[in-house]
Amino acid sequence: MSSAAPTAPDAAPDQALRRADQITGRAWVVRLSAAGRRHRTDLLVALIFLVLAGWLTHGLWPDPAGRVMALNPEDQALYEWFLAVDARALLGDFSLLTDRLNAPDGVNLMANTTVIALGVVCAPVTLLLGAPVTFALLAAANLAGTAVAWYLLFHRMLRARRLAAALGGGLCGFGPGMISQTNSHLHMTAQWLVPVIVWLVIRLLRASDPGPASTGTDSSTGADSGTDRLRPAGLDRRRVFSSAAGLAAAVTAQVFIGEEVLFLAAVTLLVMAVSYAVADRDLARRAFPGFAGGLAVAAGLALLVLGYPLWFQFAGPQGVSDGMFSPEYFSADLSSWWTLSPLSVAGSDESARLTTGAAEYNTFLGWPLLLVAAACAIWAGRRRLVLACVAAAVVMGTLSLGPEVVLGGTRTALPGPYALLAGLPVVDGALPMRFGLALVPIIATLLVLAVDRALRSTGRTRRLVPLAVVAALLPIFPAPLPTAERPAIPEFITGGHWRQCVQPGGVLVTVPLPTPKEPWPMRWAAAADADFGLPEGFFIGPYGRGGTAAMGTFKQPTSALLADVARRGDQPAIGDEQRRQAARDADFWGASCVALADDTPHVDSLRKTLEQLYGPATRISDVWIWRV
Repeated sequence: MSSAAPTAPDAAPDQALRRADQITGRAWVVRLSAAGRRHRTDLLVALIFLVLAGWLTHGLWPDPAGRVMALNPEDQALYEWFLAVDARALLGDFSLLTDRLNAPDGVNLMANTTVIALGVVCAPVTLLLGAPVTFALLAAANLAGTAVAWYLLFHRMLRARRLAAALGGGLCGFGPGMISQTNSHLHMTAQWLVPVIVWLVIRLLRASDPGPASTGTDSSTGADSGTDRLRPAGLDRRRVFSSAAGLAAAVTAQVFIGEEVLFLAAVTLLVMAVSYAVADRDLARRAFPGFAGGLAVAAGLALLVLGYPLWFQFAGPQGVSDGMFSPEYFSADLSSWWTLSPLSVAGSDESARLTTGAAEYNTFLGWPLLLVAAACAIWAGRRRLVLACVAAAVVMGTLSLGPEVVLGGTRTALPGPYALLAGLPVVDGALPMRFGLALVPIIATLLVLAVDRALRSTGRTRRLVPLAVVAALLPIFPAPLPTAERPAIPEFITGGHWRQCVQPGGVLVTVPLPTPKEPWPMRWAAAADADFGLPEGFFIGPYGRGGTAAMGTFKQPTSALLADVARRGDQPAIGDEQRRQAARDADFWGASCVALADDTPHVDSLRKTLEQLYGPATRISDVWIWRV
């Protein structure tokens, strides 16, 4: 009997199991196929953003060492020097107080916008291909990376449709302020960690809520509330700690990339959190203990790493504890909000008069975008996230106006809310007009919510709302950034001939010496991977009245004399006192060599002056040198 074939009923369970396995296998195939399509779409969006970023910065290619941002070449020279100094970390030669500028005092890197984290990560590129290549790569990567990060946040966290998320991410990555800041402000365009910080804050909030899972509707209106869908099913201590640890890591990294971006993000999130808590008191009461505890853990973990660098920034050698920029000067003109940026396809060069320079078109959003954003906020109704966005937009927008409202270039004598914050520690280091940068992600969120809601509906709104948003974005679509040729670095530097008169780590005195307005010799140092130091230069240090922050340092008498010759071309009278002073200044700088390039303005007058100060010159490659 045991060898008899099984009856149909006996075989049925095996057949059922095989059938179930087949069904399960097909389900997995379907899921993997769907996941592949989703990832392909995400990669396509990222590729579009990358191509757009490359097109906008294509003027720097194919020869980054021979091209420069035409609207802000001074800051580009500064950031290329920063990148060269940061790259020395890979060689084991790095300190927060560098001796490669402002010899002999040095420069406090934490007190300057040195993008240390970016410089260290990109060190192989800098050492192999040069700082200009790293600068060009970061200029494009910051735009594309910021856009992709916001796209993923909108799509994954808000569950927005891809079209809505792509429009919002594109605005965040390529808005007028981002394009403007790409004119050499790498620390302001590296915003791709901000969406990560926002995601971690929301994740911490979700894990901190011990209440029941959300129904996905706004209790005040019965409508889908966006972030209400993010509400958790209960307190999750493991996720609280992991979110806090991730937040600490992201904040720490952002400090070493750009502290001002972190400050603006923190202020914006604070305003939104308070507004959201007022709108949803039940959530605030339930989540506050766990959320506050998680933030405390994040702050504690971050301070373990940041405690010493922050002390070094404010109280260490060559550190500064105050801001050096005038809030009255760096305030946004009220009329700039409804004006199109000159760097947009529909912008006009005449509107440039409404700001301080081409790198600060932070508030030039244009009236079409403002009107559509307001309409989207009204159409979205009393959703909590919308209310929080509106509150943050009002606060950050008014703070951007500075201590006194300016309209069309004329001061109105009306006090701005920023006057209440002026003089506060840390706050006075931020430029008021840069508060306007925070409005781009806020407006993008409103647009994403509106477009997503329209795409989920039927009828005319499904087409009209996305079309209205696209129409509002078209006038601010960016144009390629202007670039220009830059003078070539002398063969004396690129060929390594400088080592014949300066040992690595020594001090080379270029003539004229670098200044904040003319930092061009810092390109020599960057081309040599910051292997030698320079006197004076372009940096922030404690050289203002009473040790306050100032740009650059005091000129030594010989430096001032040479700068005057370079500016006017006159031949000064040189006597024994000037020669003794030149020797004292060279000794003060710890200089090994003085160098004068052939293409320096008034080179003949400068060479004759230097020969009277330091004796006959020696020719090395394309540079005159004096060993001192």
